[in-house]
Amino acid sequence: MGERRQSWFVYVLLSVRGRTYVGISREPERRLSQHNGQRRGGARATRAGRPWSLEAVHGPYRTRGRALRVEARLKQLRGRRRLAWQGD
Repeated sequence: MGERRQSWFVYVLLSVRGRTYVGISREPERRLSQHNGQRRGGARATRAGRPWSLEAVHGPYRTRGRALRVEARLKQLRGRRRLAWQGD
């Protein structure tokens, strides 16, 4: 877990309404529970789409900067195209 804990991941969530959300985290599973309101700290943008499911995780990336660049690329895509993205 030590190596994984130090790494950054880009994740894609899917709502029950079919919306997608892209974010970065060191712990995507913990972040999912925040987005779903099970823990404090979820993003305002995800409140309306609950419950969310973790559909894709990209990484690990050694630096936050690299993860942010991948996140920006994924955010250029829309909807389910974000789920099909294979690039790293």
